Amino acid sequence: MSDSLYLAYDYPLLGAFWTMMWIFLWILWIILLFRVIGDVFRDDSLSGWGKTGWTFFVIITPFLGIFVYLIARGRDMGKREQQSARARQESLDAYIRQTAGSGTTGTGGHADELAKLSELKTRGDLTETEFQHAKEKVLSS
Repeated sequence: MSDSLYLAYDYPLLGAFWTMMWIFLWILWIILLFRVIGDVFRDDSLSGWGKTGWTFFVIITPFLGIFVYLIARGRDMGKREQQSARARQESLDAYIRQTAGSGTTGTGGHADELAKLSELKTRGDLTETEFQHAKEKVLSS
């Protein structure tokens, strides 16, 4: 019975801190890896060979590949993310307009008028009270 038994209190606090920090850094690296690979495939200006090269570089030399990608192309990552989000929002808005406009009889006109009113309000041409009054008028007719 000379074998030593290691219990949880034998693990020092600083060791727990370092373990948690390494786990955090590993998760951060995984998130960065997915963001970089997603950005590579989101970019329309890259050719197929460019996408293949960056993906190969990021997967084969993971830490160096991610750091080089962030240095070389990191500035435009936010712009590409915004363009993608804007395109998704425009697609959703077009789908909503199409779906609302193709409803039962009488709702297409109301939906179009409400969309126009909403657009006028977002541009600042209508105040909130004017918008509410016009909306009530459209919905009551």
